[in-house]
Amino acid sequence: MTDTAQHRATSFTRMDQSTAEQWRAIIGESVAHQSRVAERVLAMLRSLAEITDGFAVDQLVHSLQTATRAQEAGADTEVVVASLCHDVGKAVSVMNHPRIAAEILRPYVRAEVVSMIGAHQDFQGRHYYGHLGLDPEARDRYREEPWFELAARFADEWDQTSFDPDYPTRSIEHFEPLVREVFARPRSL
Repeated sequence: MTDTAQHRATSFTRMDQSTAEQWRAIIGESVAHQSRVAERVLAMLRSLAEITDGFAVDQLVHSLQTATRAQEAGADTEVVVASLCHDVGKAVSVMNHPRIAAEILRPYVRAEVVSMIGAHQDFQGRHYYGHLGLDPEARDRYREEPWFELAARFADEWDQTSFDPDYPTRSIEHFEPLVREVFARPRSL
């Protein structure tokens, strides 16, 4: 069956009129095309090279430096990929980029890593919120969370230190196999 014929055989105009057979076909198609997730994430990461917003390096370099530092510190694959992707939401919106990145990562990494990314701005705020009249201790509201120390390490050791044009930064090509590995299969829906 051609792709067009397959599409017509499984398409419907209303979900409340769909069949189990159609949904099996749709899930099969989604699984068959899972590799596109990694490709889309890599494209979003590459688009960060267009965003500097006053920093000493563009947001792609910042993300690569953050992931490089995490990897050099011995972080596991999920944390390294999350470190690389932590600001990918800036490709859409700077204001809510942590939540965008966390939601992209959610099906593919463990919950503590999602929480680390979702809250990273408040953790990083220790280093700059005071300049903006915000509470530099905003991270304290997460103090009882089991992922608090991971998020603090991410923000303090890897993220906030990664704006150095002279830092020996690993390339996106270095991280591509890890991105493909993490986004190859969802852990959850």
